[in-house]
Amino acid sequence: MKSAVETLNPTRVRLTVEVPFEELKDSLDAAYKKINQQVTVKGFRKGKVPARVIDQRFGRGAVLEEAVNDALPRFYTDAVNEAELSPLGQPEVDITDLKDGETLNFTAEVDVRPALEIPDYSGIEVEVDAVEVTDEDVAESVEQLRERFASTTPVERAAEDGDVVTLDLRAKVDGEVLEDGVADGVSYTIGSGELLDGIDEAVTGLQAGGEATFTSELKGGSAAGKEAEVTVTVSQVAKRELPELDDEFAQLASEFDTLEELRADSRDRLTERKRYDQATQAQERVLEKLLELVEVPVPEKLLDDEINTRKHNLEHHQLGQMGLTLDKYLEIQGKSAEEFDDETRQAAVKGIKTQFVLDELVKQEKLNVNQEELTEHLMRRASSSGMSPDQFAQAVVEQGQVPLLVGEVARGKALASVVEKATVKDTNGETVDLDDDEDSAEAEVVEAAEAEEKTES
Repeated sequence: MKSAVETLNPTRVRLTVEVPFEELKDSLDAAYKKINQQVTVKGFRKGKVPARVIDQRFGRGAVLEEAVNDALPRFYTDAVNEAELSPLGQPEVDITDLKDGETLNFTAEVDVRPALEIPDYSGIEVEVDAVEVTDEDVAESVEQLRERFASTTPVERAAEDGDVVTLDLRAKVDGEVLEDGVADGVSYTIGSGELLDGIDEAVTGLQAGGEATFTSELKGGSAAGKEAEVTVTVSQVAKRELPELDDEFAQLASEFDTLEELRADSRDRLTERKRYDQATQAQERVLEKLLELVEVPVPEKLLDDEINTRKHNLEHHQLGQMGLTLDKYLEIQGKSAEEFDDETRQAAVKGIKTQFVLDELVKQEKLNVNQEELTEHLMRRASSSGMSPDQFAQAVVEQGQVPLLVGEVARGKALASVVEKATVKDTNGETVDLDDDEDSAEAEVVEAAEAEEKTES
């Protein structure tokens, strides 16, 4: 077999392959054997029909077609390996010449990873938010904890803002009660904004047994986005009572004996969270600077596939679970379809460029992923997916996604190495020591994982 490579553009090549006919022998034998198992010829046992009879009865062309279809993937792979290419997606193959007993010639056009030059990135400088935890931050955190330990006491009076009311709801559209528009015994805190628009005004002032009707746009269900006439009946009004902020509360809500110890712990936790957010922010901004330094051509087909994947996941998974259409989502977000398309395209371009650049760094720096790193990453991904580690690991293996996870970890290490060499200062002008935090670096490159399946040959 002989092959040659023609570069069509920085992300696409054409392979021209010439195969001597004798190299088709194994595929021809396999073709005759396959056809033998499928046909019946009078006078011959099944599977024992001679090749010359198959040629006469069914045509040599059918055999050649079967043999070529069997052989093409192998010859294409050999040509790719010989040229040391990194294909993206499936090739477009065209058989240019097939002469029985002489030769098989074909071409294959395929997108490939672009050759990248990574310049010196040690001079990257970024600014991030300073880690500052105020007394107000601590007070808010403790107040949120206090809210979780609030108690309710039924009262015989009209409902007020902040009360917890028990409600029965009936929603009508075009005069008909919806099958999924009936709910009884719903607990709702007035003013929380967790149910329908207009419900706070409707129930405020009602006592147990009181009823009101209001109009609201449904947020989910079979009639999501439609105006509905909602009848609400209050069966109970209860007053929320917050525990006193004292040492007794600290003992109730935590492992600490005093309120001051609880506040100190809240400050420590907020500081730790802000440091993690600071590290993530640093990595985001270092990555943006790195991408600005590298010229990265993006294959159009790969980009189109990534855009379509992102739109599909949003419409059919995220929005579908919330009972929203794309149009309704855009209305809520205050975006036009054109703005949404532009943002999706930009995000897809960034995801693909991120993968290309970090993969090149992995290769240049000869970064490897050990079993411990892979296991830790798998545990984090399992946690974010809501699956147990064992379930997630089984799904990863069954779907052949182990290389994808390895790639995520490797790219996280590559980004961490770039951040380590960058100068990171906070808004106070202080140099930030990120302690080589690879965890958030891995999180930063997980988004590019969806493109991974399309970037494997």
